[in-house]
Amino acid sequence: MGTRRERIQTDRAPQALGPYSQAIRSGDFVFCAGQVAIDPATGALVDGGAAEQTRQAMRNLTAVLEAAGLSPAHIVKTTIFLVSMDDFAAVNAVYAESFAADPPARATIAVAALPLGARVEIEAIARG
Repeated sequence: MGTRRERIQTDRAPQALGPYSQAIRSGDFVFCAGQVAIDPATGALVDGGAAEQTRQAMRNLTAVLEAAGLSPAHIVKTTIFLVSMDDFAAVNAVYAESFAADPPARATIAVAALPLGARVEIEAIARG
């Protein structure tokens, strides 16, 4: 028997830029697609550097998790994609605001480019 999958969708986060879901629930886990700093109200990338883009990406990720009945406290693993490792400290400072205690496991990866010219993308796995 296959694993049941449930699509998670919210208008409080940007709509997918391609053929993928904002998140999928499988058993106790929610697998969130990467979020960049798109303002869901305008559909545009937010102005500002890596810190402001990280804030918006985390707001988007939080909205997706809330649509699944979860919060950032349920995240067990994140992956952060950065166009420049020069942004690492700024991203860390903002990221830490979401995880005051017991931050999730994490990987940070440098990439050549991200959708819409974003500087930061954050994906997550949560367990509810």
